[in-house]
Amino acid sequence: MIANFMDSLRVMGLGMLGIFSVAVVLILIMIILTKLFPAEHNDSN
Repeated sequence: MIANFMDSLRVMGLGMLGIFSVAVVLILIMIILTKLFPAEHNDSN
């Protein structure tokens, strides 16, 4: 029973690692895109 619990912890850890890595990749893509294509600020006063 403990072996099954440890196996489930490993699978859960891999899933959390996958979610975290996807989030980091998305953040890096957003940073790169904002550096390549900065927003234009039109101050029409």
